[in-house]
Amino acid sequence: MAEWVVEMGTFLLQTTLIMGAVGLLLIIVMRSKETGEHGLKLHVESLNDQRRARQRRLRVTTTVQGARKKLIKAFRQEEKARQKAAKQGHSGSSSQQNVWVLDFHGDIKASQAERFAQEVSAVIDVASADDEVIVRLESAGGLVHAYGLAAAQLDRLREAGLTTTVCIDKVAASGGYMMACTASHIKAAPFAVIGSIGVVAQVPNIHRLLKRNDIDVELLTAGKYKRTLTVLGENTEEGREKFIDDLENTHRLFKEYVSRHRPEMDIDTLATGEIWYGSEALEQKLVDSIGTSEAYLVERIANAQVYRVKLEPPKTLSRKVGLAVSAGVEHAIVKALGVVDAAGWQRR
Repeated sequence: MAEWVVEMGTFLLQTTLIMGAVGLLLIIVMRSKETGEHGLKLHVESLNDQRRARQRRLRVTTTVQGARKKLIKAFRQEEKARQKAAKQGHSGSSSQQNVWVLDFHGDIKASQAERFAQEVSAVIDVASADDEVIVRLESAGGLVHAYGLAAAQLDRLREAGLTTTVCIDKVAASGGYMMACTASHIKAAPFAVIGSIGVVAQVPNIHRLLKRNDIDVELLTAGKYKRTLTVLGENTEEGREKFIDDLENTHRLFKEYVSRHRPEMDIDTLATGEIWYGSEALEQKLVDSIGTSEAYLVERIANAQVYRVKLEPPKTLSRKVGLAVSAGVEHAIVKALGVVDAAGWQRR
């Protein structure tokens, strides 16, 4: 009897896992169909209105109960007057500068680059010459070609004649800094991680393991340097030297790109792959000022109309479920690797 219960429990557990895996696969497939770049919707949010609404709510909450109705009535009248003035063209909004806020959170493949490119295009289509674009950037870098494309989108803003401010609250390193250096002005939080102007590559090789087990691998190429270092085959000194030459060439191009956008930097001293914290980066001219993105946005809201621009897929049921599942998996991975990741940024 006990054995039957164990077998039944094992069967139910396996069935549940299989059904869960199938369900997750279906969600991923449905999300892939729904979240194509062509199905994105443009969302524009006035940060001025958002801040005004929060201020009013806090004032109402902290006002004594008896005076709240009067305060709410005053707010409504104030809002009607503001909207009326806006319609008549008498409000400051018609003459005030517009500030457009974009966000870029980069992974190793700069997966957001295509969506970011469309957001940049949307802003360029409507922005005036005296408008400003603020990019809140967070990235530790990744693939060279992917971040080269992402940086090229920021270059488009410069070419369009728009003032661009990149705000770095946490990290803009390697490919992330390649993007940041295109800006007219770089603002970093005091302990934001900046720099890492370098190139790295790592190729595992299991040739000796295969050889010990009498396993041969045939690698056929046309072109002397079609493959330099491989995972399975026997690597040669010539191939190793060519691989290093390619890395050095990529590093040279990286240095030239940064130097062209920030000629005041001592690129040979700073392009060592090292990182600096925000206040140190200011001394090295890697950034132009110290401060957080939130503080800067509050400053701009005081004298400009500030809009956050974002392209998003429609919020369907399957997307919501898929996001919940992916968020749970991501949270588990981040939690498991959190200590290791944090240690990598610490100086001892």
